[in-house]
Amino acid sequence: MTGFFNPQGFLTAMRQEITRANKGWALDRMVLCNEVTKWMKDDITQPPTEGVYVYGLYLEGAGWDRRNCKLIDSKPKVLFEMMPVIRMYAENNGTKDPRLYLCPIYKKPVRTDPNYIAAVDLRTVPPPEHWILRGVALLCDVK
Repeated sequence: MTGFFNPQGFLTAMRQEITRANKGWALDRMVLCNEVTKWMKDDITQPPTEGVYVYGLYLEGAGWDRRNCKLIDSKPKVLFEMMPVIRMYAENNGTKDPRLYLCPIYKKPVRTDPNYIAAVDLRTVPPPEHWILRGVALLCDVK
């Protein structure tokens, strides 16, 4: 996703493919869902059964516990941390867990509306407001 000119279009196309594969599902009821894996890019050998694997995202404002798959405080003097592979897929009218942090994804560090791509759910022990106040986000490019 980090190499695409239009990553929003890529995610919309993925939603359309899942909608077409499931009879009776409507595109406007599809909800973007995600699962953060424990793998890095080189560990992936096959595509997912449904959805896409996304890699190359950097976490800013927090750290990532790969063993427990959850947000943690960032290490001292570490501004960006490479995220493991994220499986993104779509569900028909899925409900969101309010205990998850809805983390925005931006193309560039300048967090403006044209750079916004989507948001993913990340597991957390502190309440999501903790990470909102820290300005935690995922970035495609750190320059």
